[in-house]
Amino acid sequence: MKTTWQHLHETSLTKGQRLADTIASKMGSWKFIIWQTIFVLIWMTLNVVGLIRHWDAYPFILLNLIFSTQAAYAAPIIMMAQNRQADRDRVQSQADYDCNLEAKKEIEALQFQLNSIETEKLDKIILMLTELKGSRN
Repeated sequence: MKTTWQHLHETSLTKGQRLADTIASKMGSWKFIIWQTIFVLIWMTLNVVGLIRHWDAYPFILLNLIFSTQAAYAAPIIMMAQNRQADRDRVQSQADYDCNLEAKKEIEALQFQLNSIETEKLDKIILMLTELKGSRN
């Protein structure tokens, strides 16, 4: 199996980094937004209607505290995931640059070989023409 830059990068991640990437990917999804919206609507409905009892009456201070705590943890986790994404992008860019540099060297070598072949052909054609001209005289 050929080792790629991506495989090397993924195997170098710690458990905490993988967890941060997983959490950030879940929090940045429509599924999370929809479930959080449903949770908020249920919370507000139960507290406004008061079928059970008002454990967090309007203006929903406990709900605000929950969201503040969630934001306090979410922001650094998302930043960690973004930093790792930037690292991945840098590694990929370097790999692409190295690949392009190798391709450029190969193309230049092929161009040199083609030029050599063309020069040899032209030299042979000139020699053949010179011999043909010499045999006519």
